[in-house]
Amino acid sequence: MEVRNIAVIAHVDHGKTTLVDAMLKQSHVFRENEEEMAQTQILDRNELERERGITILAKNCAITYKNTKINIIDTPGHADFSGEVERTLGMATGALLIVDAQEGPMPQTRFVLRKALEMGLKIIVVVNKIDKKFADPVATVSKVESLFLELATKDTQLDFKVIYAIGRKGVAFDYLPASSVGGPDDPGKAGNISSLLDAIVEHIPASGQIEGPVKMVVSSLEQDTHLGRIVLGKVHQGVVKPGSKVVIAGEQKSYKVEKLMVFQGLGKVEVEEAGSGEIVAFSGVPDAKIGDTIADPSDPTALPAIAIGEPTLHMYLGPNTSPFVGREGKFVTGRQLEERLEKELESNLSLQLEKQGNGRFIVSGRGELHLSILLETMRREGYEMEVGKPEVIEKVIDGERQEPVEEVSVIVPSEFVGVINEEFGKRYASLIKMEPTSDSDVEFLYKVPTRALIGLRSHLLTATRGTVVYSSVIAGYEKVGKAVPKMRRGALIASQSGTALAYGLENAQGRGVVFVSPGEVIYEGMVVGVNAKDEDIPVNVCKGKKLTNMRSKSSDGVIQLTPATKFSLEQSLDFLEADELLEITPNSLRLRKKHLSELERRRHKV
Repeated sequence: MEVRNIAVIAHVDHGKTTLVDAMLKQSHVFRENEEEMAQTQILDRNELERERGITILAKNCAITYKNTKINIIDTPGHADFSGEVERTLGMATGALLIVDAQEGPMPQTRFVLRKALEMGLKIIVVVNKIDKKFADPVATVSKVESLFLELATKDTQLDFKVIYAIGRKGVAFDYLPASSVGGPDDPGKAGNISSLLDAIVEHIPASGQIEGPVKMVVSSLEQDTHLGRIVLGKVHQGVVKPGSKVVIAGEQKSYKVEKLMVFQGLGKVEVEEAGSGEIVAFSGVPDAKIGDTIADPSDPTALPAIAIGEPTLHMYLGPNTSPFVGREGKFVTGRQLEERLEKELESNLSLQLEKQGNGRFIVSGRGELHLSILLETMRREGYEMEVGKPEVIEKVIDGERQEPVEEVSVIVPSEFVGVINEEFGKRYASLIKMEPTSDSDVEFLYKVPTRALIGLRSHLLTATRGTVVYSSVIAGYEKVGKAVPKMRRGALIASQSGTALAYGLENAQGRGVVFVSPGEVIYEGMVVGVNAKDEDIPVNVCKGKKLTNMRSKSSDGVIQLTPATKFSLEQSLDFLEADELLEITPNSLRLRKKHLSELERRRHKV
């Protein structure tokens, strides 16, 4: 049976996972009565992926079509998880580039296409969501062609197959349907995805057999309770069999391949051998790391390692030092944090860790979302920690301080054009282009220093009532520009520890917006709100109404409070200033000052 290895690449929310769902269902991976037939986002089994509707981790699955095995690698679409894309593309011989028929190519489309073309993958372009109200498949194909002209490294790469699809209806066409979408002849009312599967079999090169001693680059790792560490990767040459001896290139120790598996459907099946071109998983090499070459002892030379882009943001992470330490978390010590972060480094290639001593670390990642997903995952596992404000990683290039710069694409309804111009103007952004994408939407493309983007996405979602489509991708490094003005007003800081009371909160609400509700236990130095003015001010939200002998209870009416503003983890990170920390526990997020007492804050004031 011939094998095709394809990566599914695209910008976030262009329909990769939905299209893979259709391929799995229509290739009869599941029986008609299996629950997966009624599910969406079948591959996104991680809790955070389902909650957020995005792919975070690359996944493998396999289908069989016309006596051809198709190994499918579903990759993340968000730029913050591009390390997942980089480490998995090496397993593929071709790629499906999914592009939204309305939005067209976006910044991440450019990034993933460049990577795929650099690796020599054969591309099939899938213009998805052709049933959207303002879809323009013809213009989208034209934009994709321009992108290929810009990025292709060989003339042969300019010849690519185009498929038109409606992923959510599970239909694909090798021509652009002329029927009116939504009408009685709507192409999405009947049909299947066979045109796409036929294109894969016809246009994606088969993984040919390469003779010689076994060689394979480890692309991913899994952990099994019984088998221990399982390594995943594409066999580059030779034939792998259970019991055969292998080494990790550059090391002396030899290992024995134990249980050998290949992908079938969503799971794996045990096999007696697997030849070059097949994506395999096997146990028996517990010391392997992603990027290592596993080889036959007769030829232990290494294959080219996986190239991963550098992180752009870093932040302080350490054990919780607040007065409430240990109340909610199971894992609170620096040693426990270190063990968890070391484990994360094994699979999260875009992450870097610098030890500061005493259980404190500097954690570096690709962006705010990349770092916040790590923190949210650790929090749900029972870890308690504190983190500082994310900061940009600068580099010295030719003796000059340089900072990362990103290309930012923003699509908004035309009524919010003024909001976008104002916000990006404040952040010294350079406008590359501005053009209408439909009768009501406008697309902006800006070049902005990464440090100026921290907190921007959350702010734009609020300012545009959730209508903004925001995405960014690293565009390189440039000389450090002028400082961006402070975007946030001062903080309301708790001056007393205790329980928040309605009377004290009413007074605090006269000063600004409050983050805590009556009955919440707080401590001195905790940030309980944001001031209406620029300076930080202490407030006593634990203050109750003074009662006298004449008045044993308050009877001046019920206090009416505005509901407290509650931040998500990402919004909390965006809110932080340099003198503040975020306390993260399984149950709570608390903003606080680094120095809790007012006396200490005065001492350390610069």
